[in-house]
Amino acid sequence: MAMPATQIRRGNVIVFNGDPCRVVDFRHHTPGNLRAMVQTKMRNLRTGSTFEHRFRASDTVEKASLATHELQYLYTGGHHHHFMNTESYEMLELDEETLGDSAQWLTPNMVLLAEFYEGRPIGIELPAALEFKVVETEPVLRGATQSAGTKPARLENGASIQVPGFISEGDVVKVDPREGKYLARA
Repeated sequence: MAMPATQIRRGNVIVFNGDPCRVVDFRHHTPGNLRAMVQTKMRNLRTGSTFEHRFRASDTVEKASLATHELQYLYTGGHHHHFMNTESYEMLELDEETLGDSAQWLTPNMVLLAEFYEGRPIGIELPAALEFKVVETEPVLRGATQSAGTKPARLENGASIQVPGFISEGDVVKVDPREGKYLARA
């Protein structure tokens, strides 16, 4: 579906040079006596590369038609992660490159949303918060409060994050997997 470049917004997925690209940032700009333009920063969903492109206000862009399916993560075998489509029970295999940084946050039986372009998965959307057990961190700091400094901690999935000083080994914490940040003690 074609749309004018002036309607591009953050989060849109458009077809650019034959590849689906997500708009990371955009700015509609009208300099003095020149013609209006839309400056965009996009991420190619096939390759993962980020680039910038300037569209004229009169340009049209093709909005990508994406399908969204619910997938259940099953297991990892080698460099591939195996999923099951919860609607059709079809088995899917995604590689590390397709998943990117999301791969480290996968836990068995996790249900998540995946975006498909032309029948192929191009990315997954993790839940807003996940719970993990802290397996390694420095000892609790005496008198530590929520506003105290942070310390590194390794979670049961192998990821390392910064946690408040009052968190100890064995505690279960809520983490935002999209940013890799501590949210709260679970």
